[in-house]
Amino acid sequence: MSCIDFLLTNFGSRSGADAIVWRDQVYNYCWLAERVRHWHDYLQLNEVAAGTVVALEADFSPNAVALFLALVEARCVLVPLTSAVAAKRSEFLEVAQAELSIAIDEHDEVSISRLGAAATHAIYETLRSAQHPGLVIFSSGSTGKSKAAVHDAIPLLEKFKTPRHALRTISFLLYDHIGGINTMLYTLANGGCLVTVQDRAPDSILRAIDLHRVELLPTSPTFLNLVLISEAWKRYDLSSLKTVSYGTEPMPESTLRRFHELFPQINLLQTYGLSEVGILRSKSRSSDSLWVKIGGDGFETRIVDGILQIKAQSAMLGYLNATSPFTDDGWYNTGDRVEVDGEWMRILGRESEIINVGGEKVYPAEVESVLQEVPGVCDAVVFGVKNPITGMMVSARISTTDESLADKALINAAKAHCRSRLQAFKVPVKVEVVRETQHSARFKKIRKPA
Repeated sequence: MSCIDFLLTNFGSRSGADAIVWRDQVYNYCWLAERVRHWHDYLQLNEVAAGTVVALEADFSPNAVALFLALVEARCVLVPLTSAVAAKRSEFLEVAQAELSIAIDEHDEVSISRLGAAATHAIYETLRSAQHPGLVIFSSGSTGKSKAAVHDAIPLLEKFKTPRHALRTISFLLYDHIGGINTMLYTLANGGCLVTVQDRAPDSILRAIDLHRVELLPTSPTFLNLVLISEAWKRYDLSSLKTVSYGTEPMPESTLRRFHELFPQINLLQTYGLSEVGILRSKSRSSDSLWVKIGGDGFETRIVDGILQIKAQSAMLGYLNATSPFTDDGWYNTGDRVEVDGEWMRILGRESEIINVGGEKVYPAEVESVLQEVPGVCDAVVFGVKNPITGMMVSARISTTDESLADKALINAAKAHCRSRLQAFKVPVKVEVVRETQHSARFKKIRKPA
């Protein structure tokens, strides 16, 4: 029995319905089911055996979706890679011990090449012994070297067997991101439509929402702030949009408040997930609240010394290039510091990004939220730098779209506003005005000192 039979059965029952939109062309579920069979036969013809480690170099496209499913069905180990990690391609292929590369170009054309490697890692042997497909996800490496998390694909697929809502959904999160993969599988498992995009600029995303009547946008706080800055929302009809889910980084309260005020009819849902454990089900207290409940079937949570820990049925088997991060009793330390209010929690930020000023803790997202209230400031990134007296001090980089503002005047206004709204130790000692982009290709803020 195929591990994706439940998906193929759903595809058959939705045969004529929209499955994928790519470059404004619609592909239905009948096409998708036939294309999965085509690629399954192709893999057999090219003697791609179960357990082969395959680098799937692509972004969301009809063939990228079909090949992903065909490789899972063939019990291969997938290593999705996008152009966002082009600079690390060689490193990632070596760490993953990729034996085969399947590349899908901008025209959705497919090419295959043997890489000459031998995938002998013990985790791969575990998957082969179980005859299970695998998935390798690389972390963003924002605070160090990227880690390669290996999943057994069977537990990852399990949660998609429970029927949910069929939604027309934007594929915003990347093809090689656990959130992007979750979006794809959730959408297809429930008979929704995956609306792909060629780039992730605000105008491109909002145009797709307007044109294809998208109902769900999974995204990041940084992108929502870009939407507000650009005022792209004024140029498109967003009346079809029911839900915006956001995750990957802490949400500045000022961004959430402004977005909710503009779009009170849109449900704003905070999500939570990690490459190591998958995506948890979540429920926000309200659309303008940063308090959230996370967990659901297959997940347990606990707080230890203020840090969130998770036990998941879909947890990774381990890293290819790092020691196991799990406790002896199977819990994963997320590194995220949280506040708790009964069954609700508020995620304050990564422990590694917290700025310790003379023993006082400063959470970057709180200061960023205040800075973004300053007239003329469209974005802010806060981080710590070493200080001989206090150990660390708060620094900030701010961006503006108002070129008429002098840098010094904007910096003085930013510091004055922070002094009026924050405790003294949280006020940035150093503020710099920058013109360059302050986020990664995954639309997460880059908090490293320049």
